[in-house]
Amino acid sequence: MLEYQTTLKSRCSLSGIGVHSGKPVSIHFSPAEPDTGVVFQRIDEAGTGRVIRALVSEVAQTDLCTALGDVSGEHVATVEHLMAALIAMGIDNVAIEIDGAEVPVLDGSAIGFVEAFEQAGTVALPVKRRYIRVIKPIRIDNGSSWAEFRPHDRTRFEIEIDFDSPAIGRQSLAFDLNGETFRNEIARARTFGFIKDVERLWAAGFALGSSLENSLVIGEDHRVINTGGLRYPDEFVRHKMLDAVGDLALAGARFIGCFRSFRGGHRLNAAALRHLLTDRSAYEIVETTRREQGRRAEMVAVNAPVYAPWTI
Repeated sequence: MLEYQTTLKSRCSLSGIGVHSGKPVSIHFSPAEPDTGVVFQRIDEAGTGRVIRALVSEVAQTDLCTALGDVSGEHVATVEHLMAALIAMGIDNVAIEIDGAEVPVLDGSAIGFVEAFEQAGTVALPVKRRYIRVIKPIRIDNGSSWAEFRPHDRTRFEIEIDFDSPAIGRQSLAFDLNGETFRNEIARARTFGFIKDVERLWAAGFALGSSLENSLVIGEDHRVINTGGLRYPDEFVRHKMLDAVGDLALAGARFIGCFRSFRGGHRLNAAALRHLLTDRSAYEIVETTRREQGRRAEMVAVNAPVYAPWTI
């Protein structure tokens, strides 16, 4: 576990379209001071200058994507791929300016964000990083779907999905999360959908920017219609893991524990995270310490908030 908080070494920017809005958008990432956390600010004409914190308490919508803020007013949608890249690449503090209401989808995965952050670089800050350590199991059920946190000595994800479509079926994946694993095994997995759902989504105002350039699409014959096929044999569950990593990054700090889910999604991820954070007996705030020169770092409980405190 890293001992100190980090931020970007230099400013970087990306542009693209929103997968649901279909509108062009640019996003700019700047270094931030310790204990800032991840904060968004709209800089387009609709923006008021309000800072929207990347916290589960700000989650306003979980239909098809995760949106922060006020969905009837100032908000930022589809934050999950970006948040996954930030947390996996070890970036704690960043100020984000965005000139639209939706984070650009890029190629439907998180690899574009990862590469931008690698190019910008990171720098350590002189303030200890604090973690949320799970100390007792908690679980939430929703019909045949469920999610749970369990104690574990690292940050682990165990994700299982089950779709009626033979193109997907039942898939499972488990990883201890770190930057290298995320980049190589998860970051390139793309969002996916079914061509039979397209007209319904368009009518509801979703997927207006979706295309074969940024989404895996399953046709009426239950086959992936994208040229080139899948990037991973189990790309679908890998993308669901990417989404879970991003949704749980809204805790306000990294968690130490194991997150498991079956047939999960944005709504279940957010509900499980809220359930954890509202049960103060289920977690403790810890930070690293080295008591002797050369001794392996240990985690100790501290009586302090994380660097971006939440409100549930």
